[in-house]
Amino acid sequence: MEPEAHTADIELISRITEFLNETGLECRQGAIPEATFLPGIEIQNGGIVYDAELLTYPGDLLHEAGHLAVLKPEHRLLANGSENLSGDINAGAAEMAAIAWSWAAKEHLGISAEILFHSGGYKEGSDNLIEAFSKCNQGGTIVGVPILQWLGMTRGLMRNELPDEYTFPKMMHWLRQG
Repeated sequence: MEPEAHTADIELISRITEFLNETGLECRQGAIPEATFLPGIEIQNGGIVYDAELLTYPGDLLHEAGHLAVLKPEHRLLANGSENLSGDINAGAAEMAAIAWSWAAKEHLGISAEILFHSGGYKEGSDNLIEAFSKCNQGGTIVGVPILQWLGMTRGLMRNELPDEYTFPKMMHWLRQG
């Protein structure tokens, strides 16, 4: 069952934005155009600006942050709107990495999977993403995790292996280092 839009949940938005700022990703409230790719969110100069009144799904902040987090630092600064969100990696790979990164952030924050993978996005694949990521500690490959591994941000869990402090969904680095 899909929870109602979380626009009024200022505490949740605050938890998410505090976390993002702690990682080194600037996330601040501000004025944005009403028409943006995701309601209430705009990427400006490598940071996230949001309008709590227009923000339909606070989990979208984590997804957009995932796009920024997987960029090289010099590419991150060039990200604006929905432009320059791939940097030196394929756009599809960047999308998968952002999805995996946002799940790791969701886990770190201890928020519901339905807040992140809401029915208003993900091309009606939210339930499939929740199911796949819910099994991430059982080994095997989860969408986007190999890209995060390749970028040196986390470790994947192989079959018959025990997770360690850097095994996905835990992260070695929240931001791509270089």
